Amino acid sequence: PPAHSHCDWIGPPDKHSNLRPVIFYVPPEESPLERRLREARQEAQASNQRFWARHNRAFRQEKEEFIYSRLKAKGLEMRDESGQKATLNAEEMADFYKDFLSKNFKKHLQYNRDWYKRNFRITFLMGQVALVRALRWLRRRKKNVEQ
Repeated sequence: PPAHSHCDWIGPPDKHSNLRPVIFYVPPEESPLERRLREARQEAQASNQRFWARHNRAFRQEKEEFIYSRLKAKGLEMRDESGQKATLNAEEMADFYKDFLSKNFKKHLQYNRDWYKRNFRITFLMGQVALVRALRWLRRRKKNVEQ
């Protein structure tokens, strides 16, 4: 982002996780509480990035293996006569998706628990930052009225 920017920047989707990375703005006079909030947001982003990159890699690999095994069982090759990649019908792929989700249920459950914990922490810190900023604004306003 340009040096004069005063906001977060969101990038294009990552090719592994499909998540859009965020470059967080760091104010010049960031308070320790604001820094904790930014770092919590950065850690949440990094954790999501790691999880979805691993998950998507496993998904693609297992999907290819599933397709290969089904085509092989039918006596077909991965590519047809014209060189196009062979595919399975929607019902066959539904079997894969169901099995994949069932097999990864506990991973998704743990991810969701962690995601909620991180987001509750971020929300709590955001509330604290908003309160501190409101109190600071009220003190300045009171000071200006007294002058």
